[in-house]
Formats: sequence, C-alpha cells, structure tokens
Amino acid sequence: MQAYSSGFAKVYQQKWGNFSAVVAPILLHFYRETPSGQENQPVLDLCCGAGHLARLLLEAGFPVTGLDLSEAMLQHARENCREYIEQGKAHFIQGDASDFAVEGKFGLVVSTYDAMNHLPDLEALENCFKCVRKLEPTAFVFDMNTRKGLKRWNGISISEEEDLMLINRGVYEEGLPKAWMRLTGFSKQENGSYERFEETVHNLAVPLNWVKEALLRSGWQKIRFTTLRDLKQDLAEPENEGRVFVVAEP
Repeated sequence: MQAYSSGFAKVYQQKWGNFSAVVAPILLHFYRETPSGQENQPVLDLCCGAGHLARLLLEAGFPVTGLDLSEAMLQHARENCREYIEQGKAHFIQGDASDFAVEGKFGLVVSTYDAMNHLPDLEALENCFKCVRKLEPTAFVFDMNTRKGLKRWNGISISEEEDLMLINRGVYEEGLPKAWMRLTGFSKQENGSYERFEETVHNLAVPLNWVKEALLRSGWQKIRFTTLRDLKQDLAEPENEGRVFVVAEP
C-alpha cells in the first residue's frame, strides 16, 4: 500500500475532499436502512486518507475508526476530526489495509476514492477482503476504477490555481496489470514561497470477475457491482462503467 508524502497529503487535504462530499449521503442512506445502522454501530473507514469522509460520518452521528498507512494523511485526519476524537467517538490508526486487525465491532466497512486499486497486487487485495470479513460487518462497500476507467489516465494534464500548479502524467495500456500516474506540484506556502512535491501513484487494473471470486473466497456470500445511483441495483455490465461500487455482504 502506498504511504503518501507530507507534501502530497497537504494538497490532498486542501483540494480533494469533494469525492467524500458526494459519496457520504449515499453511504449514509444505505447504512441507515440496515439493522446495524439503526443500532448506530461504528463504521470503519479503511484507507481513510485525510479524514474527509470520516468527518461527514461523524457529523451524521456514527462513531468512526479510520485506518491508513500514511502518517502524513492521518495527521490531517486527526486535525479534521479533533473534537470527535476528544469525545471518544473517533479513532485513527496507522495500518496496512492488506494486513490489519482492529478491535471492536463494526456495522459497516467503507473504502472510497478507489483506495482498493492502490493496493500493490492481487494477493494484497484478497488479503484485505479477508481482513474485513473477519470483522463481521453488515456490509463492506468500496469503489474501484475499472480497466475502462483507467484509460482516462493516459496523457498529460496541467492545472493552475492561485496557490497550486499541478502536472499529471498518466500511462495505461490494455492488458497491463497497473496504471501509473506521476503528479508533480508546486503549492504556495504561507510565507509566499512554493513547495515542490512529486508522487507516483498506481491503480491495479483488475478484472471485476476476479474481484467477485476473491470476495467469495474470502467468505463473502452476496456481492453486487453497482453505482452511486442506487447501491441496491445490480449492474448488468459493470465493466462498461468507468468506476463501480462494490457491495459485499455475508
């Protein structure tokens, strides 16, 4: 699992919380309709990043534990959720999503913003599924970029804002096990200077039928590929989507 640098984590904290704002209401609606959600059982936010989603879940009244490999990301998560940590409703721990154990009972495990694609290989991905299954949650919900979606990574893009310049260079070819993207940025500091950061990230290019088989091998019984439009609706052709959500239940 990739552990992101402090420079990248800082920009992530400032610029990339929008996905959580879109996802949170859908996840909350889904969870509130389950017995575990109605009992207000805690949520495990796997690969929680800077804690954007965790905070929204906490604001909705659910206790949250966040796990991430990057200590730089966790520092932002702890700051973003400080009052909930002080109240004992939030906990953030450093750990590898492919090999972890967390104490406590969780009604829901979530992992968003294609975090599962960032695991190093298929073995690590299946190990993650097994670790989550051992927690015995009501459901495990995560999203993934499909191989079709990863084609969008190809090419170079440049974005400029008053306080940030970002250059993305992505590569993905059909049949390759991973897509790669190098992000080079210059972020403005409080003293007016600019800090340079560089991060190379990857996404596993995983056939979705393999994902389903790995979940079944890990002890999950009911698996569906869906979208945010309706987490209860099975997709007939999930590989035709750029991004899918996966709902696994025991």
